[in-house]
Amino acid sequence: MTVLTIEQLEDHVADGKTVAGLDLGTKTIGIAISDRGFSFANPRPVLRRSKFTHDAQDLLKALSADNVGAIVIGLPVNMDGSEGPRVQATRAFVRNMEKLTDLPFVYWDERLSTVAAERALIGMDVSRQKRADRIDSAAAAFILQGALDRLQSLRQDTDTDGSSFP
Repeated sequence: MTVLTIEQLEDHVADGKTVAGLDLGTKTIGIAISDRGFSFANPRPVLRRSKFTHDAQDLLKALSADNVGAIVIGLPVNMDGSEGPRVQATRAFVRNMEKLTDLPFVYWDERLSTVAAERALIGMDVSRQKRADRIDSAAAAFILQGALDRLQSLRQDTDTDGSSFP
């Protein structure tokens, strides 16, 4: 497994594969999956966390079912740009996953993703109880959509100047 930049991602994902977005929480893992054209992020049911071994098995099974070729994982950087304990926990999770999978990971700044996801769910008039059940997957979709939008931007840059990604 490799940690890639967003600019390297598309070259490492085989044709026909999708990209997963993860929002790693202490109690759940929010999951979203892209379409094969890398345009849209679709939320999936959250995984309830227990022990790492179980979490990893459940996650890899879910990712395999969706034909995932790479993972974008939210990096919970503090608002001032510093890295706290949640960033360390996310990086440790990725280090532990590298022993179990060859899927590449991309870290994606997730600042305000949960806030944006909650606002979107409120805007759709989702009840407080249902929001609690869906917030992590909605945040994962928000994280993944940000990365997919960046990929689209990189594609457009390539199309306009004829060169490859920077």
